[in-house]
Amino acid sequence: MCLSKEIIITLGLLLFAMVMFFTEIIPVWTTSIIVLLVFIVTGVLAPRDAFSGFIDSSVLLFMAVFIIGDAIFRTGLAKKIGDKVTHYAKTERQTIVLTMISSGILSSFLSNTGTAAIFIPIIVGISKSSGYSSSRLLMPLVASLAMGGSLSLLGSPPNIIASSTLEHAGYESFAIFEFTPIALPIFIVGTIFYGLVGYKLLPDNKPQNNNTTFDEEYNFENVPIWKMYLSIIVLIFTVLAMVFEDKIGIPFYVSAWIGAVFLVVTNTISSIDAIKSIDMSTILLFVGTLSIGQALQETGAGSLIARTVLSFAGSSPTVLLAMILLICIVLTNFMSNTACAALMSGIGISIATEIGADPRAILMAIVIGCSCSYATPIGSTPNTMIYNIGGYKFSDYTKFGLPLILINFIISMILLPILFPFFP
Repeated sequence: MCLSKEIIITLGLLLFAMVMFFTEIIPVWTTSIIVLLVFIVTGVLAPRDAFSGFIDSSVLLFMAVFIIGDAIFRTGLAKKIGDKVTHYAKTERQTIVLTMISSGILSSFLSNTGTAAIFIPIIVGISKSSGYSSSRLLMPLVASLAMGGSLSLLGSPPNIIASSTLEHAGYESFAIFEFTPIALPIFIVGTIFYGLVGYKLLPDNKPQNNNTTFDEEYNFENVPIWKMYLSIIVLIFTVLAMVFEDKIGIPFYVSAWIGAVFLVVTNTISSIDAIKSIDMSTILLFVGTLSIGQALQETGAGSLIARTVLSFAGSSPTVLLAMILLICIVLTNFMSNTACAALMSGIGISIATEIGADPRAILMAIVIGCSCSYATPIGSTPNTMIYNIGGYKFSDYTKFGLPLILINFIISMILLPILFPFFP
């Protein structure tokens, strides 16, 4: 088979990015932007398309929630909530489990990014109050967000994308809690695992830079109480606006920016602090990785990877299920889970049509596989958000995430054939 120049370049840059992200010979955001620039120079992507990540809704949301999260921290609200949590959680392990349960449940109804924006400053507050390393608390947080986001149709973009793909293809879409029988056991087992054993895999890092708000020693005694109340009111209204996005007709990232700007206008957070709170290394990392996902889709390289691997499955439903899960697991850790779901859902419908399988069963497997974005800092938006705050290395995600991926894979291989058989 003759591969186009664009596919060869895309696959080569994907391999380059994987190696550089893992070794961190140069800063990860630098690698991300290098890949973006090479895509432009080689003609794989047009400049406007390659840099379109700067106006991507997730990036715009990133910037706004950095400001809102900063306000929650600087007003002392995060520390106060952290003090309450540490009052009930007497040990680090109890804190990890309590955090995972509460954030996971919330993320089943809210966006993972929005939930991360709420919990990151709270976790840092808990770290300050308890003395536990924030790096040991933030990683279980993002894992619980990914697991919790799979519990309902509303919790994660891949769920909605898969359901929409089914509907457009003329099949019955997924019900709001149809994911729960598969996702809930994964969430329960994953939480128990990290409460009992997995906490030993957590890194004890110091942040990579000392310029982030969450690393500063801050005196909250001089902060007016009205600022704390206003920050939580803005947070609540922002979250509600994001939940009811379709009802009010305002995009979720616009609602987040309305909340962020309101906090600055009311001087709940100063303009200077608001600007400082936006972590540009995180933004640049995410923008660059969006270009990878875009190139995989536009050149057909992603489809080629999927179809090549699936060709080895033959006629065995078990092998086919394993291959679909493995493909999604690999792809979702190197492109956003949203892009992975968008890429794989269309392929899933084609596969179902070709072999006469139930498309709902195949897309359910795709959704579960795309949720396994635990092993890299670029697999999901929350993973990227904590990268600098927790002082993580690329390998920290891999060490922590691989056992959770294995848990997902085993439970899915057991439950999917029972609850969503390919050939009912």
